[in-house]
Amino acid sequence: MSHGLLRTRKKTAVLTVVVVAAFVAGCDGLEPGGSSAGSGLDAAAGQAVSPLTNPDGTKPGLAALTSEADKADARKLIQGLTTKGRGPRTGYERDEFGYAWMDTADGVPLARNGCDTRNDLLKLHGRDVRFRDGSDCVVVAMDLYDPYTGKDIAWKKAKAAEVQIDHVVPLSYSWQMGAARWTESKREQLANDVLNLLPVEGRANSAKRDSGPASWLPPNKKIRCSYAVRFAQVADKYELPVTTTDKAMMLKQCEG
Repeated sequence: MSHGLLRTRKKTAVLTVVVVAAFVAGCDGLEPGGSSAGSGLDAAAGQAVSPLTNPDGTKPGLAALTSEADKADARKLIQGLTTKGRGPRTGYERDEFGYAWMDTADGVPLARNGCDTRNDLLKLHGRDVRFRDGSDCVVVAMDLYDPYTGKDIAWKKAKAAEVQIDHVVPLSYSWQMGAARWTESKREQLANDVLNLLPVEGRANSAKRDSGPASWLPPNKKIRCSYAVRFAQVADKYELPVTTTDKAMMLKQCEG
């Protein structure tokens, strides 16, 4: 065998070892489901979907909208919303929308499946979900990518308040914009519709309170257009107007 051929074969063997080692190292860094461990952005990549391709809210996460075409579609949706002034909060009570996380709100996805709305949302959006012994419903631990803050949260039921379920269109806001005159069943739908619900960091949800987009937006700026789209999707589905300032702010988030 010539010295040149021997050197070539040695180089090939070394290269093969390097490639295999790199592949194995890469595989070790993968989370179940294919998203890579580490930053929240990486975790979201394999989990979150665009609100434009998730019109019923039954797919996990809330992915950022980055293309000009998507932003144009977002503006078109928002521009179609009607506007009016925000009415009084008089008479608003959470119970006007049914008891919290009821499984019996007809006309919405995941209703009457034997699992309450909160646990449905944790299962839908969480990764590495773990259940109470003997249950396929009650979530006791999971990893969650929070689109509002861009953080990964390792959540356990012992500290339940660290993750809260946000009503994208707050119930009080909807009451002031016309839901006070709805039937009870329609209000129950809004309160338990997965399109209007996202599990997020508790502190971010508490800071939002009952604000519209003109008063509060997610701290994670990359997600703000997607948040505006989800807000608009809910308003459009339930024929809810938004305030003029809220509509203007939503459009601003999706500018090209």
